[in-house]
Amino acid sequence: MAQVTVTELAKTVGASIERLLTQMKEAGLPHVSADEEVSDDEKQTLLAYLKGGLGSKSLEPRKITLKRKTISTLKSANRKTVNIEVRKKRTYVKRSEEELRAQAELENENKTRASSITESRDSEMGETDQSSPVTKPEDSGTGAIKTAPKTDVTAVVADDLSVTKENQRKAIKKSKFSISENSEPLHERSKKSKVDDDEDILAKKAKRVLNKSSKKKAVLDFGEAEEITGDEKTSLVTSARVLKLDNKHVFQKPVDKKIIDVAIPGEISVADLSQKMSVKSAVVVKELMKLGVMATINEMIDQETAFLVVEELGHRPFVKEDKTVEDELNEHFDTLQSSGELIPRAPVVTIMGHVDHGKTSLLDKVKKTQIAAGEAGGITQHIGAYHVETKFGAITFLDTPGHAAFTAMRARGASVTDIVILVVAGDDGVMPQTEEAIQHAKAADVPIIVAINKMDKEGVDPERVTNELVANEVIPEEYGGDVQFVRVSAETGDGLDQLMEAVLLQAELLELKAAFEIPSRGIIVEARVDKGRGVVATALVQHGTLKKGDFIVAGESVGKIRAMTNEKNMPISSAAPSIPAEILGLDEVPNAGDEFFVITDEKRAKELANIRAEKSREERVARQQAAKLETLLFDMDGNKASKLNLIIKTDVRGSLEAINGAITDFSNDEVMVNIVSSGIGGISDSDINLALTTQAIIIGFNVRASSSAK
Repeated sequence: MAQVTVTELAKTVGASIERLLTQMKEAGLPHVSADEEVSDDEKQTLLAYLKGGLGSKSLEPRKITLKRKTISTLKSANRKTVNIEVRKKRTYVKRSEEELRAQAELENENKTRASSITESRDSEMGETDQSSPVTKPEDSGTGAIKTAPKTDVTAVVADDLSVTKENQRKAIKKSKFSISENSEPLHERSKKSKVDDDEDILAKKAKRVLNKSSKKKAVLDFGEAEEITGDEKTSLVTSARVLKLDNKHVFQKPVDKKIIDVAIPGEISVADLSQKMSVKSAVVVKELMKLGVMATINEMIDQETAFLVVEELGHRPFVKEDKTVEDELNEHFDTLQSSGELIPRAPVVTIMGHVDHGKTSLLDKVKKTQIAAGEAGGITQHIGAYHVETKFGAITFLDTPGHAAFTAMRARGASVTDIVILVVAGDDGVMPQTEEAIQHAKAADVPIIVAINKMDKEGVDPERVTNELVANEVIPEEYGGDVQFVRVSAETGDGLDQLMEAVLLQAELLELKAAFEIPSRGIIVEARVDKGRGVVATALVQHGTLKKGDFIVAGESVGKIRAMTNEKNMPISSAAPSIPAEILGLDEVPNAGDEFFVITDEKRAKELANIRAEKSREERVARQQAAKLETLLFDMDGNKASKLNLIIKTDVRGSLEAINGAITDFSNDEVMVNIVSSGIGGISDSDINLALTTQAIIIGFNVRASSSAK
């Protein structure tokens, strides 16, 4: 590059000529005027001066911080990847030459002091080893560890630490005394204080390092080691030391056993029971084996057995009420019922009494129809539900059988009714079924209205009937009771108006109300199978409005309502509370007395029906097992009982239940009645084939046999 003058260089660097000449003079250059030329070497000299002197602090940084980031990927067992990011930060500081020189001098002095302290400590440690060749720990009662004197083995337990600290203090004092003995002039006192400070720092560092190494290599001795003698002596590493701890501060198990309140449902598995008691499953299995029950951890045990196991293990069992699907369904409908608007409804009246006392004839007179003529033998065989509009108001009647075999049907009628009309013949008085009807009404807490019938006959004594009823705790209002007595005649119709007034008066006192605008709920009064129509069920609505097309579940039966008819066999589209209706569409014949619900979710309804069917099947199997056990006992006694096989077919479900119960009661020690099959509908070919196979007798009640079966 060509030479330039000082003036041109000043313009290039952007500085004044006087300042540039001053800096060139400080850099040792001979330039004194602005016209003198500056060579390249002189420029480098000036630049080196400026960098080294004036601009070094601003141009070169004293501290540099380096950051490093690494990203890696970790694959887990469930095929997931996790990104791991590691960040490191390191700072470098540039020191001046004076600081580096001072630090080097300080390190040399520290090395000198450390070597002197180490030599003095080693000499004193040698003296200690000569005075005590073997160090024995105190006897802890359970045994101690003995060490042999070796060149590379130090004394064990806390004495090692105390000796080391004592030697350290002596070495520091010795070094201080040696420094203070040398008389120094006054102007060197500051240097002496600096040396003292350095010695204190060195002593602290040595102490810190010693404590750190001893902590890292400490060994806990709880005093439980067995005593070792002979060649089995244990040699410890030089830097290790043993810390002896007293066993009285070690955690101890609680002495008192914790008693747990265990909730036990109807059935529980062994694993769940052990978990509730916080014990191992093997403990529960062992207790079960003591009780004679062989069960694995996954098997279910009954509530009584679980109670015994819990009590044997010292805990407190209590019964846990299982909330079944039935309970949840009832709670749901109870909530809907309480939230809906309650509107007055018609009373449901059940007519009860002894057989042939005129119950159906009385109802015929009210309805102005002829029901009794169509019944088998002129006697009511099943519950009939009828809705009647009188001049006093609407009433729903349930006509129950009076025969002794139909006890369950009368009990069902009393449980769904609001008022009971007890019909007693004036010429016959109180009979067994009359007393039974009184008991059913009182058990259901239903008010009674007594109708003394057949008042048109000669020889009627209503006072005698009244006295007999009083003997059965049915006290009329004239005698200070709360029961209304009405004298009627089903033949002439006398007293029917007074009877209707009494019914509606009693209903008004009861304040009967129901919610109309909610999903329907009610009772299946009767069910049968009609040829060409399928399953026909008589439903009595209690709450809500039953509509055509609703999906209902009744017992084990589910289905969508395809058609609805009233008591006059006229098609209807809906039924309000207290209105009976015949419904078609169920897949199976429900039991009389089953409660029905309208459920919008078809899947949930089928699940509920399956649960009920499974429960019914389990009960049926349990009854069969009990029957087999009874048969086994008969055979063991050597008294071979005769067995009578029966096949029963009836027209309605209520009659089937009644006949089954009555025939089962006929069994005795000599003859055992076995009902092979029972069902609703006519006698078919399959029934005949089953009877031939099992050598059974077929009993048909109010049904006919098909032409092929004949």
